[in-house]
Amino acid sequence: MILDDYQGVATSYADWSVLDGVTVASVRDHVDDEDVLAEILDGAAVVVVMRERTPLTRSLIGRLPDLRLVVTTGRRNASIDLDACRDYEVTVCGTGSSAAAPAELTWALVLGLARHLVAESELLASPESPWQSTVGSDLAGATLGLVGLGRIGARVARVARAFEMDVIAWSPHLTEERAAAEGARLVGKSELFAESDFVSLHLVLADSTRGIVAAPELAAMRPTAYLVNTARAGLVDTNALLDALRSGWIAGAGLDVYDVEPLPGDHPLLELTNLLAVPHLGYVTEANYRTFFTEAVEDITAWRAGSPVRSLTDLS
Repeated sequence: MILDDYQGVATSYADWSVLDGVTVASVRDHVDDEDVLAEILDGAAVVVVMRERTPLTRSLIGRLPDLRLVVTTGRRNASIDLDACRDYEVTVCGTGSSAAAPAELTWALVLGLARHLVAESELLASPESPWQSTVGSDLAGATLGLVGLGRIGARVARVARAFEMDVIAWSPHLTEERAAAEGARLVGKSELFAESDFVSLHLVLADSTRGIVAAPELAAMRPTAYLVNTARAGLVDTNALLDALRSGWIAGAGLDVYDVEPLPGDHPLLELTNLLAVPHLGYVTEANYRTFFTEAVEDITAWRAGSPVRSLTDLS
């Protein structure tokens, strides 16, 4: 069973027919009711989950006695209770994932914010609107602050240099040598938020990084600066971000991740005119989907043969 196949394309990006004797089905709608989800998954031996869209909790896993294998797209999934999977002897395997896709979306958000693309595009469709209504921000000569300089952050830094931006970076364990190797300058956390024209987040969400961007960091930013988050919603205090956007502490934000997904239509973020929001598209590209589902089939094949690959659990 494939969960959260929003576009209904999971079976078209891999050859699932090689799984002889296996019935493959997908669920397009997100299901957040555990009772309904348990009913849908009843009898399933294998569940494929898309990133962190649907949590597999201990409670849910305990209600699925036939479940033997979980495949998650990507090599990390904080919404799967790995300890519960070990206790119930459920193997968990992952897949590859490209750092290019979220890095590219980061730049789509940066450029969309800098040049007011959504607003200008919408106004262009109205004959009564002015031909031009905004003045864009320049990237050349501006400062990009990267909170996190790992696989994705490093790619973002390389593009920033092509735009002739000054790149500064900070993360809890970043060194001067590592920053310099990616063409960035290591600064303190407070300095990064105070000096950046654009701040982009690229940290893994953990207890130590949850809420790492809160009211003090947002208040330190320039009123002309923008915040971009294509990493994890939990890195940012959402209420503090709402205050910052409403009050004009910062010029705007570009978001791909949210505390609740799918984002409810009445969420206060959607009322803001200085927010560029997209529905968690960071990893949603053809190449990534091909990798996700081709390797999911490989994971299932290897597990059926008794030799799981890319395992995230050790059941020995």
